[in-house]
Amino acid sequence: MKPSGRVISNLIYIILEYVPGGIFYDLCQAAGGLGEQGGRYFMDQLLNAVSYMHSKHVVHRDLKPENILVGDNLNLVVADFGYATYKKINKLQEYCGTKVYMAPEITEQKPYDGRKSDIFSLGVILFVIVLCKFPFSKAEKDEYYYKLILDGKLDEYWNLTGGV
Repeated sequence: MKPSGRVISNLIYIILEYVPGGIFYDLCQAAGGLGEQGGRYFMDQLLNAVSYMHSKHVVHRDLKPENILVGDNLNLVVADFGYATYKKINKLQEYCGTKVYMAPEITEQKPYDGRKSDIFSLGVILFVIVLCKFPFSKAEKDEYYYKLILDGKLDEYWNLTGGV
C-alpha cells in the first residue's frame, strides 16, 4: 500500500503521549513550594524514574523541574532527553546541563559519572520541590551558599535560606 499525502524522505516523526498537567516547575512555583510531604511524594517518583534509566545504562544529564511534566493523578514524566547518553556513562567529560542543577565536577570540567551527576541534580530538585527556591546559584567553591555547605556551616546555611 502506497502512503497517501506528501512524503518527505529522511524525516523522523516522534509521537509522544499527551501530558496534561504542564511543567512540574510551574506546579512547585504556583504552590510556593510543596513542603516535605510533597517532596516525599514526588521524589519517590523521580527516584524510581532515574533508577529505571540508570538500570538501562542511560543518564539524563539535565534533570530539573523544567524537564519534568505532570501527568494524570500527579504522576511525573521525565522529559527532554537532549543531553542523555548511554555511552561511557561513568567517564563523561561533556559540559552540559543547567548550571544551578549541575554537579560540581561538571562545573569544574572534570571527568564525571553521569549517574552521580543525575543524583546530585535530584538533590537540588528536592530542595526546589520543598521550598520553591534554589539551594545555591551554582555548585562552585566560591559561591556563598554552596561554600557554607562545604564548610559544614549548616546552621548558618539553613538560617539564611529559611529552610529550618
